Amino acid sequence: MDEIFRALADPSRRRLLDSLQRTNGQTLRELCGELDMTRQSVSKHLTILEDAALITTTRRGREKLHHLNTAPIAAITDRWISRYHQHHAHTLHALKRTLENPVPDTDFVYQTHIATTPEKLWQALTSPEFTRQYWGVSLRSDWQPGSQITWEENTATISDPDQIVLEADPPRRLAYTWHTFTPDWATGAGIDEDLRARLAAEPRSTVIFDIEPATPGTVQLTVTHTGFTTDSTLRSMISQGWPSLLSSLKTLLETGQPLPQS
Repeated sequence: MDEIFRALADPSRRRLLDSLQRTNGQTLRELCGELDMTRQSVSKHLTILEDAALITTTRRGREKLHHLNTAPIAAITDRWISRYHQHHAHTLHALKRTLENPVPDTDFVYQTHIATTPEKLWQALTSPEFTRQYWGVSLRSDWQPGSQITWEENTATISDPDQIVLEADPPRRLAYTWHTFTPDWATGAGIDEDLRARLAAEPRSTVIFDIEPATPGTVQLTVTHTGFTTDSTLRSMISQGWPSLLSSLKTLLETGQPLPQS
């Protein structure tokens, strides 16, 4: 947590975070336009933010894209608001609101660190017994590229030829297309027909899980949900759902018990 506070203490680094809050997924060249300093100096500031897990990076061809990661801010908020709510809640809430507001970038990127092994995390992402515990969904597949995935959620069983595994490289990388928004799924999830129809009209999105060893005994999980239009309804929904779901996954792997499902 000290690294986070040190990173936030510098006004130049706060400006970079503000810029990513407005437009997520920027290159180093784009971010250099935010500060009156050399490219090398901006790169050093970004390295400090990345070391503090306040930003994450992905690749698009030869370009390196920088994304805002709100998980550390959420952790600070949870710790300090609960302890000093009356004196500091207003200030911390303003900081949390600034950094967690939905960004205009269409991709959703979220990163967390979990005290587990890559193999156990892979199992938690692909085993229906695991996914049911923290997600309330059973995902059934042989997890080979091109294979279909059957979703079982509430009382609905969702199958579709376009609901498939795109990439599987255990225990490093998993990618698959998102599920079909069927009437049975909507009924079980409490979604009205108007909202279901809007979701069904959007292009099918893709979720990517990247698993990397981090500090001894921990792994870094980066979730990238992509393929949204600029006015996507699903994008706004998953930006709320993924942080909660991944917190429950982390808790399950570290304690043996998931968070209570809402």
